[in-house]
Amino acid sequence: MARYIFITGGVVSSLGKGLASAALGALLQARGYSVRLRKLDPYLNVDPGTMSPFEHGEVFVTDDGAETDLDLGHYERFTGVAARRTDSISAGRIYSNVLERERRGDYLGRTIQVVPHVTNEIKDYLRIGADETDFMLCEIGGTVGDIEGLPFYEAIRQFIHERPRGQSILMHLTLLPYIAAAGELKTKPTQHSVKELQSIGLAPDVLVCRSEHPIPEREREKIALFCNVRKEHVVAAYDLKSIYEAPLAYHREGLDQAVLDAFGISPAPRPNLARWHDVMDRLDHPEGEVRVAVVGKYTQLEDAYKSIAEALTHGGMANRVKVRAEWIDAEIFEREDPAPFLEPFNAILVPGGFGERGTEGKIRAAQYAREHKVPYLGICLGMQMAVIEAARNVAGMSRAGSEEFESAPGERRFEPVVYHLKEWVQGNESIRRNRDDDKGGSMRLGAYPAVLAAGSKAAEIYGGTTITERHRHRYEVDIRYRDLLEGCGLCFSGLSPDGRLPEIVEWKDHPWFVGVQFHPELKSKPFAPHPLFAGFIRAAIDSERLV
Repeated sequence: MARYIFITGGVVSSLGKGLASAALGALLQARGYSVRLRKLDPYLNVDPGTMSPFEHGEVFVTDDGAETDLDLGHYERFTGVAARRTDSISAGRIYSNVLERERRGDYLGRTIQVVPHVTNEIKDYLRIGADETDFMLCEIGGTVGDIEGLPFYEAIRQFIHERPRGQSILMHLTLLPYIAAAGELKTKPTQHSVKELQSIGLAPDVLVCRSEHPIPEREREKIALFCNVRKEHVVAAYDLKSIYEAPLAYHREGLDQAVLDAFGISPAPRPNLARWHDVMDRLDHPEGEVRVAVVGKYTQLEDAYKSIAEALTHGGMANRVKVRAEWIDAEIFEREDPAPFLEPFNAILVPGGFGERGTEGKIRAAQYAREHKVPYLGICLGMQMAVIEAARNVAGMSRAGSEEFESAPGERRFEPVVYHLKEWVQGNESIRRNRDDDKGGSMRLGAYPAVLAAGSKAAEIYGGTTITERHRHRYEVDIRYRDLLEGCGLCFSGLSPDGRLPEIVEWKDHPWFVGVQFHPELKSKPFAPHPLFAGFIRAAIDSERLV
């Protein structure tokens, strides 16, 4: 039966609860324990799938097709444990389930209330998989005191009370602000945050205090006294030069020991941190640097491409180089020549996205990469734009485009070489979608297999001809144009097992030009870089040597 660790936040948001949870999971693994991490989000969206990337950052997709919070990406990158649909729970999903049950009459006519019906639904989610792991880490989104989070805090209070004593603890993350004029750290916000927790029946066992300055022993003792925690359980969390330093930094500060002490686990197994020392050695001692241009449409918020940014870093670690990713708004290339912008870069990456805005700029970026033999990686929409560029500029289809960009049904501004995906196979089931279906959860989502052409660049990169990758898309390259485009040199080197859906394209006469319909960044980890990103950065290094 799993021990539960609930991670909450106070004072302000964006303190790094997700990173702290992921780092703690990695430290528990280093001591030989199995872990699973779970995110409880108080917002009323059923999932983040329909949220703008500017609103909530990227959407992370699991193997079983759930659209989840980006923190699940941190969980996977730090622990290597593949997240599941049940590891992302929103208030919207909880309320939706409760109301569906009420409509079916499952509550036998009772009045439906937050307590016990909503809280019971939350607790049911918390119990899923409890017999499969040693530790279940559950992060609660938002900040204590937020009105929408109250049902989750109440559910946790009940859950801890119902379990055997010593089987659940609470870790609270707070901020210690530094007042420059006074020249000191202030503990009062942390005290008030803990008081807010105590007012709803919860008390932290471990306090993680974010601070830009060292925490003096006197302040640590004061926090322990007024927040009713042991001094050894007041853990400092300082700013780091890399997120991948977090497991080692938290271990130095004693976080994992404090957690095990709170559970009464003694003596605790010694940690093996060799993996994380190797990760930091690769980050701290690069043997060169490459510049990668990321030409996208959500460049104002780096979290919109969080997994891509991290996967590029992993690709650099695999090759012992520093990757300097620079974000370029694709719309610029709709007004200006891309050459002056792209000439300084060793490689070009065009990520996914939705809608027509910026797509002509992405097409011009793909054209520049093809014509100037610059390493290119197109992901999802980035692959589709590369195919449209080939159709227009090599195959002579001047009106080539995507059905996605037709503003009204029946409109034909383009000859669509990319069309709305109407049917695909998932396991033994045929999935059908209409263009006007609900947006939420209606895409081709999750892990699907693909077959690679023997002798292709893709097969060389993967070291085999059968792969499984995660998808999140509603539009697909039309297989009917395969012969035309392959006659021009664009190889369809990866296909769905039934041969109907293009998964990978590549230019035969190019040093490294690959487009993929799936999202390889979602499976990359610092200790296991994705082969596509490792190969992409290797190609960028080679292009620098050619220059």
